[in-house]
Amino acid sequence: MTFTSTRMSHRPTALRSVDVAGIAWPVYKLEALALGSFVFVATLVLAGSLHAAVLAGAALAVAAWWTLRLTELHPTAPASPGQAAGSQ
Repeated sequence: MTFTSTRMSHRPTALRSVDVAGIAWPVYKLEALALGSFVFVATLVLAGSLHAAVLAGAALAVAAWWTLRLTELHPTAPASPGQAAGSQ
């Protein structure tokens, strides 16, 4: 028996990914986690407060996660040379 679906997937097919323990992770997730971890450690060292470090690291990780995800899914199209010449 063959099954055919007429629905189109809205999932992007060309996300950059890295294998982590055999699972493909999108690069934007790893970048967001790295930024959040860096901000956590830096805030912990500079402020000496675990509360501030957790909040700052989590806030930046979430903001980076969504920003990088949206830019990965909807990249801006580079301007063509004709458009750049017309704006002068």
